[in-house]
Amino acid sequence: MEKTSTMPDPTVPPTPPVPLDALLAREDLGLRRVAGPSDPGTVVRWAHTSEMADPYPYLLGGELLLSAGVHIPDGAGPGYFDAYVSRIVAAGGAALGFGLAPVHETVPGALVAACDLQGLPLLEVPPRTTFSGVARAVWQLMAQARLAELRRVTEAHRGLASAAARPDPVPSVLHRLSRHLDGRAVLFGPEGTEIAAAGRVLGEETDTALAKLAEVVRPADPDEHRPDPAGPPGPGAVPGAAGPASPAGRARPRPSPASAADTVAGIRLAAYALGAGHGFVLGVAAPPRDSGDHTVASVAAVLLSLLTGEQQGGTGAARSAALVRLLLGGDPQEVAPLLGGERWRVVHARRAVRPSETRPSDTRSPETRPPEVPSPDALAASALGAALGSALVDPADGIVRVLVPTGREPEAQTGWTLGVSAAVTPHDWPVADTQAARALAHARATRVPLVVHGTRPALDDLVPAADARAHARTLLAPVAGTPALTDTLRTWLSLHGSWDRTAVALSVHRNTVRQRIARCAALLNADLDDPDVRMNLWFALRHI
Repeated sequence: MEKTSTMPDPTVPPTPPVPLDALLAREDLGLRRVAGPSDPGTVVRWAHTSEMADPYPYLLGGELLLSAGVHIPDGAGPGYFDAYVSRIVAAGGAALGFGLAPVHETVPGALVAACDLQGLPLLEVPPRTTFSGVARAVWQLMAQARLAELRRVTEAHRGLASAAARPDPVPSVLHRLSRHLDGRAVLFGPEGTEIAAAGRVLGEETDTALAKLAEVVRPADPDEHRPDPAGPPGPGAVPGAAGPASPAGRARPRPSPASAADTVAGIRLAAYALGAGHGFVLGVAAPPRDSGDHTVASVAAVLLSLLTGEQQGGTGAARSAALVRLLLGGDPQEVAPLLGGERWRVVHARRAVRPSETRPSDTRSPETRPPEVPSPDALAASALGAALGSALVDPADGIVRVLVPTGREPEAQTGWTLGVSAAVTPHDWPVADTQAARALAHARATRVPLVVHGTRPALDDLVPAADARAHARTLLAPVAGTPALTDTLRTWLSLHGSWDRTAVALSVHRNTVRQRIARCAALLNADLDDPDVRMNLWFALRHI
């Protein structure tokens, strides 16, 4: 594999090249191909006029060289034209345009033969067409190509941004990127494993080469030390990879490049390191198309860096230290500053249900049919946490819990249903967790994207917490040992006795709700249609 740099060649203009066939198609120019191959892939990067017998020193490559043949001596034979054409080809010239009149009435036959022999396209420029007119046409076509490229890149940027806002942002970004590039996009994890991929499969050889290229750009482990090589680097070594030797005789870890490119079997490969040292890498494999592909892939890499990298809420080291202290019995009030906040909200989130995610064979009405909610993956949960402003995320049992420091109020997120607790100190995190769970159940039952636990003064503020808990234990003793009954009773009361909405919130059939509520009424020996009874039960349920 031959490595190629992603940095632009300083000798290549920033505008897209022009297909030679597009220039020939301009009726106002009247150009005609008289020799050389008819390759549709031949492109022109600029136009240059020269009457030098040896134009090689003045060419950069990719030119349409324009000449009226002033340099051709009288009686020039095939040897002169062969040498002239060979120098143009050696300089990388794309084509030769030969102007008719006033020096030559026709294109010299020996020049036609030399261009045919050496594979250089030769164009006849009619007397009515000036060389400056040809150059202007080249720049006009370049400007049109550049505008088309900018439109395509802009459309790709919008599509990628929209994909990043979806509930499953990482797979969506990869899918959109693969579509724009007509290839394959892969996200590699810190260990080099393939985490997610999208697009068409381009072959085992391409997949292997892409994985190797990802290793080239993956940042080195800060704790990793490599031996100082005594001889030449081995197979696959990256030139300059080994840094200066340390006093202990070991080399410092090499700084990995942010991106690298390669070409395998006509497929363009590129790898982009995501974030600052997190180890995620975006790999892209696609047929070469235009220079805008690199821009599109770079934007996707930036979005994926935000979705997979460290987010707000303190550094990774501080969060790790805080969690270890909690596990070892530390006081939440003392640990909280390490996490980045004094007061917190707990957010419970579930993926919103789409019509396509319900069973077609289920004939129950949408109001009573239990929704089938897909469990969020780790990357989707991380993206949700990033959107809410926190990296303290826990996906489990179809629920994503996010611990959000106050200062940024949680907002509704596309594709998610959220329940948000009141702002509390770390000591009351368990209470906030319960509040968020109830708010989420209410949000799902009422089919709204977000419900925040109320913070207005209530009856709870008038009764000491110990007395309230004692009252709750006594009143609810007959049903307290059966969580299904207490959960159903709590949800049913919160939804004003609605059987259908309670069934939706609990993902059960409404007949099950009726049976459970009837069982609660019998065990509690209470008339659940009495508003006073409901009030007392609701108060008690808030304290167990």
